[in-house]
Amino acid sequence: MAKTAYIVTGEPSGDILASRLMQSLVKLHPDMQFAGMGGETMTALGFKSLFNISEISVMGFWEVVPKLPLIMKRMRQVVADIERLQPDVIVTVDSWGFVSLLLNSLKKRSIAIPKVHYVAPQVWAWKKGRAKKTARLLDRLMALWPYEPPYFEKYGLKCDFVGHPVIENTADLNDDLAEFKRQHGIPQQGTFLCVLPGSRRNEIRKLIPVFKKVVARLSQDFPDLFLIIPSVAAIAGEVREAFADVQLPHSVVLGQRERYNAFRACHFAIAASGTVTLELAALRTPHVIAYTFSPITNWLADKLVKSKYANLINIMADKFVIPEFVLGNCRDDLIYQAAADSMKHPDKAQARVEEALKYFSNLKPEGMMPSEKAAAVVSEMMRHE
Repeated sequence: MAKTAYIVTGEPSGDILASRLMQSLVKLHPDMQFAGMGGETMTALGFKSLFNISEISVMGFWEVVPKLPLIMKRMRQVVADIERLQPDVIVTVDSWGFVSLLLNSLKKRSIAIPKVHYVAPQVWAWKKGRAKKTARLLDRLMALWPYEPPYFEKYGLKCDFVGHPVIENTADLNDDLAEFKRQHGIPQQGTFLCVLPGSRRNEIRKLIPVFKKVVARLSQDFPDLFLIIPSVAAIAGEVREAFADVQLPHSVVLGQRERYNAFRACHFAIAASGTVTLELAALRTPHVIAYTFSPITNWLADKLVKSKYANLINIMADKFVIPEFVLGNCRDDLIYQAAADSMKHPDKAQARVEEALKYFSNLKPEGMMPSEKAAAVVSEMMRHE
C-alpha cells in the first residue's frame, strides 16, 4: 500500500529543501504520495499545496503581528487536512514559528502520527530552553549542523545530523553562462552585481530601499554595472516594480537553477542574511550580507540573540570572514563601502570566499548526500501497519 508523507514548509528555502527530500523519498518508495503545503519548487515536482505559502512567510516579532489571524486560520486548515488524510508521517521543514504552532495543536488533539522536523531550531542562537520544548513536540529531529544534536538529545529527542543541502544543491552546475545571459537579456561583458533582497515580502520592503541606494553609489564607480536580481515567483512582480525606477540595466531571474547561474555570472553579490551566504560561497561568489527588521524587532533581537554573528559562515568560523551588516548596521553607506572595496580589490574578496570554503567539510554526512540521509530518517519513522 502506498505511503503518504504530509510535508509542511512555509518559506522558499524550506521549499527547496523539501523538494530534494521528496525526490530521495521516491527513490526509496516509488509509489510515495505527498500532501501538505509547499512552494514553487515542490509544485514543479507535482506537489499540490494546500495554499500559497507566501501568505505566511514572514520574519520578525512585530512583523508577524498583522499576519497572526491569517497564520492561525491556515494552521487550523492544515490540522484539519492532516486529520482527514491520516498520513503515515508528518514532516515539517524549517519555518519554526508556524511549525511550533502546528505541532502544539496536533499535540493537544492527541494526533499520534509520527512527527519529524527538518532543520533544527536555532536554540544555540536564541534561548537554549527552547530545546526542551521542542523535544515535547516531536518524535524525531534532523539537523543541518553537526554540533546541534546534543542540544536536543539531552532532553530525549533523537536528533540526526543529516548535513546541509548546499552541498548537493550547488553540485555539478556547469550550464553555459553565455547562453544564460542571452536568455535573460544580459550583456556578455560588464560588471555584474547580484542583488538578493530576500524571498519574503517584509524582507524586500525593508532591504530593497537600502540596496537601491548602495547600487546607485556603486554605479558611479562602475559605469558598466549590470544588476542581476534572483527572485521567486510569489514576489517577483513586487521586486520588478521596486526596481523599475532604477536607472541601471537589470534583469530579474526566477528558479533555483537560474539563481545559481546568476551567482556564477556575477562578480559580487549583496544579499539578505540566510542560507544564501553558503550558496554564494559554494559557487565562489564574493559577497556581503545585510538584514534589518522594524525598530522594535531590531531592539528585541539585539537583546535576545546570543550569537555574536548573523552570517552562517562567520558562525562556523567564530570570526568575521564574510562582511555582515545587520540590525542597526544595515546602512547603505556601510554596505557601499564594503562592496566597493571588494569590487575594486577582487583578489582580497575572493580570498575571503576561499577561506569560507574551508568550513564546508563539516556540512556533509558520511557516505551519502544530505537529502538521502534525511529520506532514510523519514522512511524509518513512517507508520508500519
